[in-house]
Amino acid sequence: MATLSLQVAVNISARQFRQEDFVAQVHAVLVETGADPARLVFELTESLVLENVEHVIRTMHVLKDWGIGFSLDDFGTGYSSLAYLKSFPLDVLKIDKSFVDDIPFHQDDMEIAAAIVAMGHTLGFKVLAEGVETAEQLAFLQGKGCDLYQGYLTSPPLPPEAFAKLVRGAAG
Repeated sequence: MATLSLQVAVNISARQFRQEDFVAQVHAVLVETGADPARLVFELTESLVLENVEHVIRTMHVLKDWGIGFSLDDFGTGYSSLAYLKSFPLDVLKIDKSFVDDIPFHQDDMEIAAAIVAMGHTLGFKVLAEGVETAEQLAFLQGKGCDLYQGYLTSPPLPPEAFAKLVRGAAG
């Protein structure tokens, strides 16, 4: 039987992340569920990480020390600060769907996606493309070295029961 190594990505809102007891809440959930923190990735938006940067970095380091990974969601659509980007303990840089939608039809979107892949790798991040819907998009992104992708090409959003069935099928 094949071993399936899944990670669960959870979008964290700025409001949640700023709560005084956020780290304690995460710890309590990990203890209560017995979940492996190495299988958990918190997705943060640019706007969140650029507010109270020192607090965000400290909190991220605490959680990262437990094994939790971090992904910067919607990269390139907000207030991108490359100076700050290198300071955050990120694992994954996500190419926003808005840059993937028109691949391979718009040259500028293709160049932006390729640049994000190259920059992410230079900074030591894996790069994930959001919203991959066609084989052409996937081929282009893989050709540029994009590490991961998500979107309708793999599966539409599923209710929990259908997701469980999909995972069981992939594992067996």
